[in-house]
Amino acid sequence: MTIWKTLSAQHEKVADRRIDSLFDDAGRAEEFSAQAGDMYFDYSKTNIDAETRESLLALAKEMGLEAKRDAMFAGARINETEDRAVLHTALRNLDGGPVVVDGEDVMPAVLETLAAMRRFADEVRAGKYTDVVNIGIGGSDLGPAMAVRALAPYHDGPRCHFVSNVDGADIADTLHGLDAKTTLIIVASKTFTTIETMTNARTARAWMLDHGGDPKSQFAALSTAEDKTAAFGIDPARVFGFEDWVGGRYSVWGPIGLSLMIAIGPKAFDAFLRGAQAMDVHFCAADLNENLPVLLALVGIWHNQIGGNATRAVLPYDERLGLLPNYLQQLEMESNGKGVLRDGTDTPRDTGPVVWGAAGTNGQHAFYQLIHQGTRVIPCEFLLAAQGHESDLAHHHQLLVANCLAQSKALMQGRSLEVARKIAADKGFEGDDLERQARHRVFPGNRPSTTLLYPQLDPFTLGQIIALYEHRVFVEGVILDIISFDQWGVELGKELATSLQPVVEGAKDPSQEDGSTAALVDFIHRHRD
Repeated sequence: MTIWKTLSAQHEKVADRRIDSLFDDAGRAEEFSAQAGDMYFDYSKTNIDAETRESLLALAKEMGLEAKRDAMFAGARINETEDRAVLHTALRNLDGGPVVVDGEDVMPAVLETLAAMRRFADEVRAGKYTDVVNIGIGGSDLGPAMAVRALAPYHDGPRCHFVSNVDGADIADTLHGLDAKTTLIIVASKTFTTIETMTNARTARAWMLDHGGDPKSQFAALSTAEDKTAAFGIDPARVFGFEDWVGGRYSVWGPIGLSLMIAIGPKAFDAFLRGAQAMDVHFCAADLNENLPVLLALVGIWHNQIGGNATRAVLPYDERLGLLPNYLQQLEMESNGKGVLRDGTDTPRDTGPVVWGAAGTNGQHAFYQLIHQGTRVIPCEFLLAAQGHESDLAHHHQLLVANCLAQSKALMQGRSLEVARKIAADKGFEGDDLERQARHRVFPGNRPSTTLLYPQLDPFTLGQIIALYEHRVFVEGVILDIISFDQWGVELGKELATSLQPVVEGAKDPSQEDGSTAALVDFIHRHRD
C-alpha cells in the first residue's frame, strides 16, 4: 500500500472522530505545535494524530523533500520547464556563504544591488518627494503593496501608492490629488514589456509632463531590460535589475521591494530581510517534525489532497495584514495550480486549493456564517500578534485576541442540538417551534484550524511570515511532484487579449470570433460613446 493510500485509509478511519476529543490527552497542544524563534505554530485543532503525522512525514521523505530543498538553496535549476534556478532566498542571504549558479557566485551582485537600493532610498527619503507611486502587476505589485500596508507603523518616508490594474480608474484615482513635482514613479517590470504596466507607465509620464514634473529625474525602473528603460527615458542610475532566477511572486526581497525600503528605510528593510533569512535557516536546519514550513504544508496536504477540502481560508487577525490573503492567492495558486506532474503526465490528484480570506474581525460579520454552518468544511489558518502597536488602545487588541481564539475554539467545539434546544427554550419557544428554532442554532463544529502566533508585526516578523508561506508552497509542490515556479497558465489569456484588442477597438471584424465573444463586442460597441 502506498503512503497516499495509507493516508486515505487513516482519514477514513478518523472521519467521524471529534477533534475536541483529542484533547483528552493533556499533552495534545504541546505535542502538536512547533516554534521557530518567537513564532509559534499550533496545529492541534486538526484531526491529525501521531500516526497520521508519521505518515505525512514519511510521504515528505519519500518525495525527497530534504534533497530538493538543499538543491533549491544551492542554485540547482529546479524550475525545469524554464531551465532556471530558484534563488529568491539569495536576496536575503545577508550572512550566508556563496551561492553558485553556473559556476559563478551570485552573492556579490546581490549585495551590490542592495547597496545601490539603500543609497537611492536614502536619497529619495532625504529629498523633495512626498509620494511614491509603484506601477506593476502581479508579483511586482502584490508583494510590496501588502508589505507596505503591513508595516505602516514603521513608515517615516514618502507616502506609497500602488497601481496595477489597466483599468484607467486605477491610475486616475491614484494620481488624483498628488503633486507631480514631488512624486516619484517606480515602474516595475522585469522585461519592461508587460502591457498593463507599460500602459499605466505611459499615462503616468504624460500626467507628469502635463503638471510640471520631470520624468527624467522622477522615474525609476525595476527591470533587467536596460535598453527599453533607456528608450523610455529613465536614467540608467535609476534602474535596478534582478536575475531570471527570481520569480515575480517571490521578488519582494530585492528591487521589487524598493517602495517598501523607501517607506520604512533601509535599516528596517534589512530587518525584513533578516526575518526571512531566519526562516530560511530554520527551514534548512530544523527536523521535519519541528519544521514550521513543513508542518504547515503537511496540514495543507492532509486537508486538501487527503480530506478533499477544496478551499483554504487565511484569516489574519491583524488589520495591517489585510492584503496577505490576496498576496497568498498568487503565491500559492499561481505556484501550485498545475495539472501535470514534473514528467508531463497528468497528476493523479488535486493540486493547489482555492486560497481566500480577509482580516478579522470584519470577516466574522460576512463569510464566517458559511465557515461555521455551511455544508462544506473550510480549513482555516489564523494569524495573530500577541500585542499591537497602539499601546493607548490596548483594550482593542485584547478584544481582537479574544475574538480570534474564540473563532478557532468555536470551529472545533461547535454547539450541540441539546444545547441549542436549551437556548431556544430560554427564549420562550415551545413544541415544534422550539425544535425548529433549535436546529437553526446548531453548529456542527469539528472544523479544523491552525493558529500562527508572533509577538508583534514588525519588519523582522513580516519577513518570517512571508518566507514561511513561500517554503510551505515549495514543500507542497515537492510532495505533489509538480513544478511550483513556472506559470504557463497566465499566458493564454494574455495572448488572446492581444489578438482581441483590434476587435474591441473596431479595427477588426468581430464576426470571425466565437458567437459569444462577437455578441459581447457588439454590445460594447453599441453602448460606447
